[in-house]
Amino acid sequence: MTGKLRLGVNIDHVATVRNARGGAVPDPVRAAVIAQDAGADGITAHLREDRRHISDADIERLMEALKGPLNFEMAATAEMQAIALRHKPHAVCIVPEKREERTTEGGLEVAREENALAHYIAPLRDAGCRVSIFIAADRRQIEAANRIGAEVIELHTGAYCDAHADGRFDARDEELRKLTDMAAFAHDLGLEVHAGHGLTYDCVSPVAALPQVIELNIGHFIIGEAIFRGLGPAITEMRRIMDEARA
Repeated sequence: MTGKLRLGVNIDHVATVRNARGGAVPDPVRAAVIAQDAGADGITAHLREDRRHISDADIERLMEALKGPLNFEMAATAEMQAIALRHKPHAVCIVPEKREERTTEGGLEVAREENALAHYIAPLRDAGCRVSIFIAADRRQIEAANRIGAEVIELHTGAYCDAHADGRFDARDEELRKLTDMAAFAHDLGLEVHAGHGLTYDCVSPVAALPQVIELNIGHFIIGEAIFRGLGPAITEMRRIMDEARA
């Protein structure tokens, strides 16, 4: 399986900087438009229950401003389902969410909540949203995601990235093996495979090289790198590294 690897840019942390001081700047919608122009294939935004970064108004404006697809990350709550059904974004990615976490810490527990999640995502699919489930590279979770009718899974790459950053290279290689095996397994089930969380210039290449993975969603690192390079050049460099790895 070959083809261009898509890059989704998560603009949550532009809103984090804005909200640290209040007011309107920096504007995450402006960042999303720049990201599109710089080569992002899609924009990801996570509307958390506590609204710590992206706001409801941001989602409204993103839906109006974007020419490309919006990947709307959300917890499996009635409130978020209603918002998604009102806006009908291209894609909805269901993620776990805890108030005390700094960022999404792990994959969704699909197998334990299979029946409830199946009923939860059905109206979203009926509305025309592509439903993605953010999960660990675990066979049991992938099988459950397939059974409930998800079209896409996004493999959580956080453990792999953390091990690489910490210099725990044996653990990193083991995590990469899991990602490799589970990407192939999910693809064989007919699921579209995405990956993301914690990816940087230094560790993205082995994940980008996995032939079954067709989209990477990257946010925090790109927004941080944009402080030094500018947002457009930060995205261009990530795109270059991804394309080289894919080739």
